[in-house]
Amino acid sequence: MLDVRKIRLILELREAGITNSKVLSALEIIPREKFIPENYKHQAYENIALPISDNQTISQPYVVAKMTELLEIEKNHKVLEIGTGSGYQCAILSKLARRVYTIERIKNLYEKSIKIFEELKLNNIVTKYEDGNNGWKEQIPFDRIIFTAATKKISEVIFSHISENGIIVCPLIKNEKQIIIKYIKKNKKIISEQYDDVLFVPNLSGII
Repeated sequence: MLDVRKIRLILELREAGITNSKVLSALEIIPREKFIPENYKHQAYENIALPISDNQTISQPYVVAKMTELLEIEKNHKVLEIGTGSGYQCAILSKLARRVYTIERIKNLYEKSIKIFEELKLNNIVTKYEDGNNGWKEQIPFDRIIFTAATKKISEVIFSHISENGIIVCPLIKNEKQIIIKYIKKNKKIISEQYDDVLFVPNLSGII
């Protein structure tokens, strides 16, 4: 039986402008409460960001839905996620893409997310404990790339990871604000489009 709170959230996302039925279906299928600490589980289907361990957060469902929608994922796509975090965004992506490669720099989060992916039998996710800013050279090119932490600048390394007609979606720090930017690679040039203001944890380098 579908949780009434989950139905309410999906309706709220529709009203907020999320129209992609595959994205909404993925949010309906993936149990958000699995990615949230015990004391916040009762808020799993509220449209808010929530704290997880290691001073990190699980993003607001609207932001997850919006960034996923902007990626325009096709079933045959290979996706790179920079910042696994709780694993929730990655789980949503796994329902839409052929394969998702996800990188996490915090060992504790990396290990927790693997357990959840196994429990949910999400077999098309490949994980790596590493600084995501270095990318995943062995697996290039990617059709889509998503950042799940606020970034000052996307490096040439990451831009070199994306295929022709590929899309990168990233919360970018711009004039002391964070804005979702969508980059599209066309004719070997990068075109950018600007979307919502957001609030993410900062994208840091190194592993811990």
